[in-house]
Amino acid sequence: MDSPDSTTPTISVVVPVYNSAGSLRELISRLRAVLDQVASCSEIILVNDGSRDDSWAVICQLMAVHGSVRGIDLMRNYGQHNALLCGIRQARYEITVTLDDDLQHPPEMLPLLLAQLARGCDVVYGTPIGERHDMWRVFASRITKLALQSSMGAEVASAVSAFRAFRTQLRDAFDDYHGPFVSIDVLLTWGTTRFGSVPVRHEPRRIGVSNYTLRKLLVHAANMITGFSTVPLQIATLTGFLSTLFGIVVLFYVLARYLIENSSPPGFPFLASVIAIFSGAQLFALGTIGEYLARMHFRMMEKPAYVVRSTRVATVAASDDAADDVPVPAADAAMIPGADDGSVRAA
Repeated sequence: MDSPDSTTPTISVVVPVYNSAGSLRELISRLRAVLDQVASCSEIILVNDGSRDDSWAVICQLMAVHGSVRGIDLMRNYGQHNALLCGIRQARYEITVTLDDDLQHPPEMLPLLLAQLARGCDVVYGTPIGERHDMWRVFASRITKLALQSSMGAEVASAVSAFRAFRTQLRDAFDDYHGPFVSIDVLLTWGTTRFGSVPVRHEPRRIGVSNYTLRKLLVHAANMITGFSTVPLQIATLTGFLSTLFGIVVLFYVLARYLIENSSPPGFPFLASVIAIFSGAQLFALGTIGEYLARMHFRMMEKPAYVVRSTRVATVAASDDAADDVPVPAADAAMIPGADDGSVRAA
């Protein structure tokens, strides 16, 4: 590794892994080549999110070869953002980088994100140029970004990507967050408003298929809206207000027709339509409030965002990883079976 100057940052790379045994070796090889050039110390944290293939076995093999690779095995599949949260909380260095495991985010683009970060940003997104997804996936992704606008603003939300670099100290802003519904991008807004983005190329997926479906993306968008925003409640309030205003207008219409023409509108059809309007508004408002009550219920249950099955650190010191001389933080020890009280703790 080239000797970096004193301004070269230390970097933790967090990769959520799900059914990606076929791409991990190439990903780590390319990441190591880049990190050797841009970081004084580095680590790669692979979070196995309940993969059904041999991903965990491959992670263990990579740890035996690369001293900077660390593996975290979750009890089951919790979702990409939950796995990211787990890895981010284990990061040891000043800058945290996240990217997908499918090689569609080229690791070679990382210096562009770091350069933008050095210009004063706290969070930088690698916004893909010409995303290579199916039409339904692009549509669902845009719906997700629209959902983010309520929490992040339109300009930032339009640049959101899973390829991101940010200052690790931002995690202090959501250190006490333990809810089951996680959006890393929203949580980052709790710590800063200094966002930036750089265009990066988006490579076609060469191994496997996407694990995101239209349903999963829409559910994620709904969770972001109701879990981190009051916009649905505001919409329900506005709907109720407009319905009430409409009822008042109808009342004046009925009274005016009775006073002027000494007649009234046809009874049952008119009454049924008015009742339907008000009933629909009430049910809509109740449904929205119910979504928030359900999330309060889940949070009161203190359901964890993830549970770690085991955490492993490389057992051999690799020549390319000076970072491994850094001791494992206490947060890591608390999640290793047999540490302290011998249990596996939920973060």
